[in-house]
Amino acid sequence: MDTATSSLWKEPVEPEFRPHRVVVLAMDGLIPFELGIPHRIFGRPRDAQGRHLYKVLTCSVRPPGPVRTDADFAIAVEHGPELLATADTVIVPASYELGPVFEEGVLTDELAAALAHIRPGTRLASICTGVFVLAAAGYLDGRPATTHWAETDQLQRLFPQVDVDPNVLFIDDGDVLTSAGVAAGIDLCLHMVRRDHGTAVANEVARRTVVPPHRDGGQAQYIQRPVPEPRLATTRGARAWALGRLHEPIQLRDMAAQESMSVRTFTRRFREEVGVSPGQWLTQQRVERARQLLETTGLSMDRIAHDAGFGTAQSMRQHLQTALGVTPTAYRRTFRATSTGGDHEPESAVALESA
Repeated sequence: MDTATSSLWKEPVEPEFRPHRVVVLAMDGLIPFELGIPHRIFGRPRDAQGRHLYKVLTCSVRPPGPVRTDADFAIAVEHGPELLATADTVIVPASYELGPVFEEGVLTDELAAALAHIRPGTRLASICTGVFVLAAAGYLDGRPATTHWAETDQLQRLFPQVDVDPNVLFIDDGDVLTSAGVAAGIDLCLHMVRRDHGTAVANEVARRTVVPPHRDGGQAQYIQRPVPEPRLATTRGARAWALGRLHEPIQLRDMAAQESMSVRTFTRRFREEVGVSPGQWLTQQRVERARQLLETTGLSMDRIAHDAGFGTAQSMRQHLQTALGVTPTAYRRTFRATSTGGDHEPESAVALESA
């Protein structure tokens, strides 16, 4: 390179790294477990250089100070509501002291003033009854939402303009996400990590947190008999059998035969234990297998479709478009370069949910 050319050429400047900022709004009556969920889930992910992908902070609706919890202690919050103006994502956990928000669907002046700091375009999420705050602020008008199954009737009564779904773990409506009660907040936060950075990153967080890597948002939040009676046969063996054969055609009668049950009995037991039908569960597992292969391998679309059990690339495309809203090609382009961590192991979900 001659002197004239070298004087014009400059090293490319890498854009400044900035972690995604998550701000959790702490209100009196806070459930400590729900406050801990975003800090635990979003505090884990790192990029290939070891940099945290998220920065998680907590703020109060008032100036910095103590915030009461539903336990016998308060927490010291170091940031006031102004912090909401810096957030990329705002998360509103539940509170047992929502007062007029829960009883009448009306924000207090203090809470309204705090929410006014949120910038347009900020991603919003709620855990459990935190949804009442988003609804009272008008963020959910004309949108689908969910909350703890015991409070869905109250949510619908106060906010008829909200499309309340009582039968799901969480709902992703783009820039506004809502979850059912307590532990469903873990599923919601893992889903956001998965949406932001792919399956491998979310699965690594799940492993570190010792929770199932993926429960689909459409899964029922309330299962009539969540723990099978010890004397009754379960469907765990059939699920493990199916996971080892996702690349093969799997018939419902074959899964039932693994447990020596009739198809009717097996289907009923499966739904009682897992919360979805065998067919829905099988599709979820195949979508997860396809995601993992798209992120971590250079296999062709036809090969991935075969290995995940979809048969054809066109069938896989239709299922991923329905489940994720993107094509396999777009998904690979978005997440293959950013994924870190290990492969997806759907068997761990079976082991944990059956333990």
